[in-house]
Amino acid sequence: MASSSVSTEKKASTSAKLLYRPVGLVSGILGGLLASMIFKQIWKRVSPGHQSDAPGPLQTEYSFKEILVAAVVQGALYATIKAIITRQGARAFEKATGEWPGS
Repeated sequence: MASSSVSTEKKASTSAKLLYRPVGLVSGILGGLLASMIFKQIWKRVSPGHQSDAPGPLQTEYSFKEILVAAVVQGALYATIKAIITRQGARAFEKATGEWPGS
């Protein structure tokens, strides 16, 4: 049995989109910095030998598996934090202005 859902999509005005751009840009930068700091702390704790930096794709001293694991964890963490910050920033913007900044 399929369930039906009601769309609660909110349309943004052009002015709301323009006003939100700097907020979105700053929150994106802060989210990236936060994700980077969190990833470095996680990597220090879970990496073999507690290496401080994750391996890069051109570092031959690491196995391909280590490089892939680091990239997957870093990407998932970054995307998750970015989604949380972007969504909460949009909610705060809506609360302050009465308009949703998205499409």
